[in-house]
Amino acid sequence: MKLLFLGDIVGKSGRDAVLKHLPSLKTTYAPDCIIINAENAAHGFGITKSIAAELFDAGAHVVTSGNHIWDKQEILAYISQEKRVLRPHNYPPHLPGSGICEIETIKGQKVVVINIMGRLFMETLDDPFACIDTLLKPYILGRNAHAIFVDFHAETTSEKQAFCHYVDGRVSGVIGTHTHVPTADERIFPKGTAFQSDAGMCGDYYNSVIGMQVSGSLGKFLKRIPYDRMQPAEGEGTVCGALITLNSNGLASSIERVRAGKPL
Repeated sequence: MKLLFLGDIVGKSGRDAVLKHLPSLKTTYAPDCIIINAENAAHGFGITKSIAAELFDAGAHVVTSGNHIWDKQEILAYISQEKRVLRPHNYPPHLPGSGICEIETIKGQKVVVINIMGRLFMETLDDPFACIDTLLKPYILGRNAHAIFVDFHAETTSEKQAFCHYVDGRVSGVIGTHTHVPTADERIFPKGTAFQSDAGMCGDYYNSVIGMQVSGSLGKFLKRIPYDRMQPAEGEGTVCGALITLNSNGLASSIERVRAGKPL
């Protein structure tokens, strides 16, 4: 089985890049399941119903998110109805939506997708380590789940790596999101879980600061006073992500970085 994961979509540049390059990625890699983080897809902040529908129409099976999931008011009602759009599961339980869903591939394989957020330099949330223990209780990888994938939305590489060690052998893969910078540390942990600290973003890398316009980002650092909300960069976008290939037991046999569009 092959899982294709694409990192945070940032603005229209990122959306256009995904819609442009996803067909060729599907042809090249023939993934069984496509998972896309789209928490910055709506002009850099949040996601809307129409954007999610666009991604599903393009071939996404599940859309994950992070700390910007609540930036668009309309998501509150939509995420309660659309189970394929995930928010970090360790948000307070009274909030709408969920951080876990099951999908069945066209081959009849069950894929469990989980979205969890870290706590270092992030919002105060429930313990992600305790959260994943609860979520994994019903599943035994390779028996009642052909694959279990985790989008771990976090700031630090140390927390991401520690989390992967904690679930090593219990899930197929853990890929980090949030920093918008693709890392070169993709590998398979000792017990068979694929890992990458950060998949990077789908967006404009060349004339931006992590996907946002340079002027607004510089203003934040130089002026140190209240500033207008930053705007997403609008140049040609690059698609960044990872492909995980699994054995019959649900553990990883390989992981490779995926890029399409303007080279970095």
